[in-house]
Amino acid sequence: MATPRKRAPLLPWIIGVAIIIAADVAVASWMFQSGCQAPGIVQIIVLVAIPAVYLVLAYLTFRSQD
Repeated sequence: MATPRKRAPLLPWIIGVAIIIAADVAVASWMFQSGCQAPGIVQIIVLVAIPAVYLVLAYLTFRSQD
């Protein structure tokens, strides 16, 4: 009988990072090509702070599932 192979515990997080990077690049290119009128701090929050907080929380969640 074959023993089930244990998957990498952070694989969903790595997939999430790839998806967030792709979405971030798409939103950033749209913002800069369309001349978005949002203040700079709002752009930084949308492009950096929100994804960073999400990734940290997801990482902590996956690390705690031992």
